[in-house]
Amino acid sequence: MRAWGEREQPAAGRTAGHPAPASRRVVLKSAAVTAGLAAAGIATTGPARAADDRTGRPESVTARMGGTSITLSLVDNALRWSARRDARTVIGTSALGLRLGDGTVLGRDVQLIRGRHRTRRTTWTPVYGRNATVTDHYQEQRWDLRDTATGIRFGVHARAYKTGVALRYVLHGQGTATIADELTTFVFPDGTTVYSARDENAYEPVAPGAIPVTGTSGTDNGPLTDLPLTATLPGGLIACVCESSRVDYPRLMLGSVPGEPNALSTFLMEHTARGTGPVETTTTVTTPFVTPWRAVVIGAGHAELVDNAELVLNLAPPNTLADTSWIKPGKVFRCELTTAAGLQGVDFAVARGLQYIEYDAGWYGPEFSTPDATEPIAAIDLPSVISYATSKGIGLFLYVNRLALTESDSLFALYKSWGVQGIKLGFINDGTRSMTDQIIDWAKVAAKYELLIDMHDDVRPFGYERTYPNWISLEGVRGNEQFPTATHNVTLPFTRNIGGPMDYTICYGQSRDRTTNAHQMAMAAVYYQPLNFLFWYDKPSKYNNPANWPGLPWFDAVPVTWDESRTLAGSIGEYVAVARRNGSAWYLGAMTNETPRTLSLPLSFLGGGRYTATVYADGTPGAHPYQTPVVVGTRTVTRGDTLDVAMAPAGGQAVVLKPS
Repeated sequence: MRAWGEREQPAAGRTAGHPAPASRRVVLKSAAVTAGLAAAGIATTGPARAADDRTGRPESVTARMGGTSITLSLVDNALRWSARRDARTVIGTSALGLRLGDGTVLGRDVQLIRGRHRTRRTTWTPVYGRNATVTDHYQEQRWDLRDTATGIRFGVHARAYKTGVALRYVLHGQGTATIADELTTFVFPDGTTVYSARDENAYEPVAPGAIPVTGTSGTDNGPLTDLPLTATLPGGLIACVCESSRVDYPRLMLGSVPGEPNALSTFLMEHTARGTGPVETTTTVTTPFVTPWRAVVIGAGHAELVDNAELVLNLAPPNTLADTSWIKPGKVFRCELTTAAGLQGVDFAVARGLQYIEYDAGWYGPEFSTPDATEPIAAIDLPSVISYATSKGIGLFLYVNRLALTESDSLFALYKSWGVQGIKLGFINDGTRSMTDQIIDWAKVAAKYELLIDMHDDVRPFGYERTYPNWISLEGVRGNEQFPTATHNVTLPFTRNIGGPMDYTICYGQSRDRTTNAHQMAMAAVYYQPLNFLFWYDKPSKYNNPANWPGLPWFDAVPVTWDESRTLAGSIGEYVAVARRNGSAWYLGAMTNETPRTLSLPLSFLGGGRYTATVYADGTPGAHPYQTPVVVGTRTVTRGDTLDVAMAPAGGQAVVLKPS
């Protein structure tokens, strides 16, 4: 196989030999050495200087946008980066580099060949989203580089947005390259706390150097955390590390760096998330090749971070689908596995303003022992249910375990012929490059047959809901069906939901809830969920007497996509309040942790004139949070008013604001 890239003769006095390949654990250790430059006080964020004797070019360059900046530097000819917001450090001097399969390290000793920059501003219209339009405005710096020992040419791109920063590597030339490791590090300021979670664990606030050791002999093992990874920084700054545009590449995790308490290092997964499938220790790509973007979404305050999440989408490829008219976000009700339950579910969906029903695991048999998902069980007359649903304007989702996805093209074609609108894929454990390719292929094939797709279990977002907007949702989170704490629920808007849409089943009126009903209601506005499963664990008969369930009109009315979104208040793990507009109406959700509190929220986001506010609030707290009643009231407000939002322990509030 022909070697990739342009190779030149080594510089005088240097050898062209390659160091022996290193293990992942060694990489994490070597990252400590590079991260140690920050601890040693090497600063590279000052004015650019022509200090590289061999190139005569500046040793640092900075991209800036709206008070946010990212700097590329050469420190003793080694590649480094850093980021700042309003003159405060977000990422200190940190390493950049790639380790190739033959042991070559790109970034350790380089020459700067050329630098370029550009500023770009565009707007684009998502098929659905948090806002009706998205602004993509950035300044970008590009460095073309040459590895001194081997002559290999490569590059790095760095972008600054008002909302954060991003960087990626470029491998030049025509051919192939084998990547063993990515050596990017993130060195945070002293006093940083990161929110670490792996698989479906709860988030744990720890120091960067104290990520818990997780994994088994069959998975990636070590002090590793999944993305998105949020960090609270001194002075009130908050940042969330995400990835975008992951193609032909393994999923990224971050790991603590031994001996460097403030540093995290990139870790390219070699196993799938739960140890299924083959181990892949390297990734071979066709060059030229660009790696995924490593994005750091930044907020001057916690509420601002939530509003800056669209940075991940801006870094992803544009929509590839010529026709998106069939893509309909909506609310979903899960039915029991009988024909009668499906028909009742359709009627319930019509009555409650839902768009879809779903048959979950078991509709074609035991999911882990039935690899054929083409025949429903005898208890379900699927054609009758689909026909009835179609006549009522309700769509159908079907669940499919990964074991039944070996022939996705023929399976999805069959579902299309049945009249199915969407599929929910179960136990999709990504991580390896092969699984990245498989996930994207499933989204492509589903689009071919005009099917929506919702991927569940250990899968993480990378912006591809923009590229394939039929990939409407995914899980990748400790789900609400596990009845987590209120603290967990008010951590998610600042962590997992920054990376992309989140399927987080709302459990209204459940005696196992550790929150109030108003808290569950508020999720529908607080979380970005373009496919929203409501009334999880319930039957339609539960709501035969709507008077017993004062929250139903909220769920009937609340949309799942938005023209405008504003985060009004927030503090990770403590509380959050988000207002979202659809048409002329606003929907406001507020949630608190186990501490009762009142938020005073200015209504300056409203338009002119008067609005009728329908308020669904916590009543007098019960013995358990789920026993706290929902109290409904109305009042007239204007944009000059302030709404005092009182919440019980583990409580919340949901408010509809419509022009009078």
